[in-house]
Amino acid sequence: MARSKTMEGKRTVGDATSDSKAFLSNVRAARILWGTLPKLATKSLREMTGKYGLSVAMGDLLLLEGRWYITHAGLLRLSQRKRCSGISAALQKGLSDPSLSRWVFKATVYKSSGSRGFVGYGDADPSNCSTLVHGAEMRVAETRAVNRALRKAYGIGLCSVEELGGSSKSAKSEPDRQEFAKHDSSNGRANGRPRLRDQLCLLIRQYNLNPTLVKAYAADFCGTQTVGQASRDLVESFITHLTLSAKENRDTLVCKLNSYSQPQEDRP
Repeated sequence: MARSKTMEGKRTVGDATSDSKAFLSNVRAARILWGTLPKLATKSLREMTGKYGLSVAMGDLLLLEGRWYITHAGLLRLSQRKRCSGISAALQKGLSDPSLSRWVFKATVYKSSGSRGFVGYGDADPSNCSTLVHGAEMRVAETRAVNRALRKAYGIGLCSVEELGGSSKSAKSEPDRQEFAKHDSSNGRANGRPRLRDQLCLLIRQYNLNPTLVKAYAADFCGTQTVGQASRDLVESFITHLTLSAKENRDTLVCKLNSYSQPQEDRP
């Protein structure tokens, strides 16, 4: 019995050590993106790191006006770690009005094969969306529904950044990476600001990176064959990850990129 308690104690210490390392990594990444963190934000970050395993470097969290918001990409990664059984989303035609660009979705998250499901609704129209995403209200509504269902399923008290309305003052405090996430997906620019692809090209030039290897790394990071097949949220997360990696240690990043010049079976 004593041996069992000792072994259990060792596992607890190991878990605490792992959480501590993850927390310190999150603090470093957050300081690079947002500077000195308020005490309350630091305390909240410690709790979220230990409880949910969220990563700032992976783009799971955003700090807006001293408050943390979880991202769609962060919720999806959390559901994968928790072995989520499935997610469904359906347009609510009776509540939607295409002529007014108003859309309502119902999403259901199944934590296991026998789960009855956790339901969340999401709505979007020009009045509660940023002008930068006007024309994409349907996709915004679906994302909001999925986010709310995931937050219910896994007990996430944080609001997701995609649920913020277009009039939110918090949007003014978002870092440059989030600005690119809101831009129009068509060719050209939105409100004079570059698109995600332009942001990626800027990083490549700024840190003198091999564009072919960066694209290969991005596709692997997003879990798709090409970057073009990746969702917008995953590309946003990759840009954040690449920015932090380049700032913290460019040499290590270059070594990582060089591994993509090798056959897949030979990669470390």
